Formats: sequence, structure tokens, C-alpha cells
Amino acid sequence: MVKKINSLRSLSKFIMLSILIVIIYTINEFISSIIWGVSHDVLTTCVFGLFGTELAACGFIKIFKIKKEE
Repeated sequence: MVKKINSLRSLSKFIMLSILIVIIYTINEFISSIIWGVSHDVLTTCVFGLFGTELAACGFIKIFKIKKEE
């Protein structure tokens, strides 16, 4: 039981870290596009593709683990 709780806590920490990275990247991209007028299309696609997929996978893992425990 303790191992399951720790794995859910680490999963929650990873989800929060991923959300924080996406928010920071979005703000940074918005500011750089205003100041320099440059958009990093490929980098934006890669960042959102990576972290979007990771967040979805972690969310599904967390949902199904909680449903199994009940």
C-alpha cells in the first residue's frame, strides 16, 4: 500500500512539473513573439507534443490506478 501511494505522489509531482514547464514555455514564447516577432513553430510543436502526450499518459495511469483501488 505504501509503494502505491508513493508512486501516485511521484506521478502527481511529474504532472505538476510538466504543467509548469508548458506554462513557462508558453509565457516565454508569447513574450519572445511580441519582442522579436519570431515564432518557434517546430519547437512549440515538439514541446506540446512531448508534454501533452506525457500528461495524457500519466493522467490515464492515475485514473485507472485510482479506479482499481476502489
